[in-house]
Amino acid sequence: MNSPIRWGVLSTAKIAVKQVIPAMQQGQLTQMLGIASRSSERASATALELGIPRSYGSYEALLADPDIDAVYNPLPNHLHVPWTLKALAAGKHVLCEKPVGLNTTEARSLWHAAQSYPDLKVMEAFMYRFHPQWLKAKALVQDGALGEIRSIQSAFSYYNDDPGNIRNMADIGGGALMDIGCYCISFPRFLLDMEPLRVVGLLETDPSFQVDRLSSGMMEFPGGVQATFTCATQLYPYQRVHILGTEGRLEVEIPANPPAGGRTRLFLYGAAAGPAVQEIWLEGSNHYTLQGDAFSRAILEGKEVPTPLIDAVRNMAVIEAFFRSGKEERWVKV
Repeated sequence: MNSPIRWGVLSTAKIAVKQVIPAMQQGQLTQMLGIASRSSERASATALELGIPRSYGSYEALLADPDIDAVYNPLPNHLHVPWTLKALAAGKHVLCEKPVGLNTTEARSLWHAAQSYPDLKVMEAFMYRFHPQWLKAKALVQDGALGEIRSIQSAFSYYNDDPGNIRNMADIGGGALMDIGCYCISFPRFLLDMEPLRVVGLLETDPSFQVDRLSSGMMEFPGGVQATFTCATQLYPYQRVHILGTEGRLEVEIPANPPAGGRTRLFLYGAAAGPAVQEIWLEGSNHYTLQGDAFSRAILEGKEVPTPLIDAVRNMAVIEAFFRSGKEERWVKV
């Protein structure tokens, strides 16, 4: 249990280099051993910059290294499933960035294939689920501090009109729903431990990129609970989650990317908060560090990963339902 899992990273993607690798280098159970790129020069330079011992001029070379126990896959969306499958075939555990595939068919194919490797762990990297602010939010919901939950509202936006950015490329899984709408869909599913019955969505497409740049949606959950959201890739940066119950309201101030190591804050309104709003401060944490340690612990202890792969399939099914709803202009059953 004291020996860390030895990790390799497929590609020098920005999220890996700037956020995930530095965070996992701080983990108790994560040793960042190698990084691969299609350019050996880029891999070597990145490894030197981050203090990673090994670099590889191809993804195949990393997967062939017997010292690599687990792989982090931050490749573009269309490469998530193919390279996760190759990593499994090479005997590696895989933490794959979200969304796990381009569609439900891809996600299900990975889920089915993973069952052929019972000793290997595979998980979609929804890192927010490991942050103390979300564990506290879920505990408040489940403990009834807000009464009966009736509505969850999410907003997530940023501005990016770079034609060379993968988020603006339709053929490889770009667009608002895939990149950040997946969070807005995951948030209520995580809090409620339920799946939506049906959805309706309104998607506005960029005329040049042909990806959705402004998408809003509504999900109906069992018991009449409603979840609504707006996500956008060409709006002023903003994010927030509101959870409304019959006896109170909870606001998550920075739901998706709170400051690494910085304190975070929830706002509690209603009976449980007393006569005024209660500010709930959570300890400084890096959810990428926590995620890496949690995944590594599952490997070391031979236990299930915190978020089973079927959850990724279900989240993908909701995303796909929203695309259908936007195209067909109607409610769609999930």
